[in-house]
Amino acid sequence: MISIPLEDNFTDIVGKAQRGLKLETADLADKAGISVEAIEAVKNGEPDEAVLRAIAGPLGLGADALVAVAKGAWIPAEVEVPGLAAFNTPFEDMTVNSYLAWDRESMKAVAFDTGADCSDMLEFLHAQGLKLELILLTHTHGDHIFDIDRLREKTGAPAWVGDREPLEGVQTFAPGKTFQVGDLTISTRLTWGHSKGGITYVIEGLGTPVAVVGDAVFAGSMGGGAISYADALETNRKEIFTLPADAVLCPGHGPLTTVGEQLQHNPFFAKA
Repeated sequence: MISIPLEDNFTDIVGKAQRGLKLETADLADKAGISVEAIEAVKNGEPDEAVLRAIAGPLGLGADALVAVAKGAWIPAEVEVPGLAAFNTPFEDMTVNSYLAWDRESMKAVAFDTGADCSDMLEFLHAQGLKLELILLTHTHGDHIFDIDRLREKTGAPAWVGDREPLEGVQTFAPGKTFQVGDLTISTRLTWGHSKGGITYVIEGLGTPVAVVGDAVFAGSMGGGAISYADALETNRKEIFTLPADAVLCPGHGPLTTVGEQLQHNPFFAKA
């Protein structure tokens, strides 16, 4: 798999939590018992452990996990899953992931999102002799669907998206629908909050559980609650973090990880 850095640093995490809770810095300072100036220094990139620990509680973040991200003390273990490939493409000032999974007997494949450019995905399909049967979209933010028309045209594969985020030329489904690609069974779970209808796809048949989570969760962070922070947290806990600890998480940005790693190291979900 590709090796890429964490999507978010500690200032991103603090900012997402504060914005999600709609907590003014003065109120956060009051709750944490520290000065506004100390918080502003952290938000400007000063990894002050005492301040980070003080604000973690009011922000609902795991203090140890937050400090570890700030110190660069944790990176996810490398993940390799036979029958799964990740692609990372630049989009404006960031990079975005897309994925292929395939049944190694029938060589039938399914794509998850397109990223900014599906060229590498198309080359991989050809080189491996794979037949793309389906394109499944996690959500419709532009960086994840930028090349959807070309991928559909070049492969003839139908595309699907959750029914809360209809997209021209793409079929919609209600969460709970199951797709079959060869011996792969792909179930769908609603993980919204970052977007109106974000979908997590849970793949069975690769030998280990795999969940393509879009921007619901990142290694060490999450996409943030652009639509509803509370619902983003709730649906992640219910639909993603109830998966087995060894389940591999394939996020829309940043490196792959596992449920077990995130329950230990993701400040939004590691509270102990």
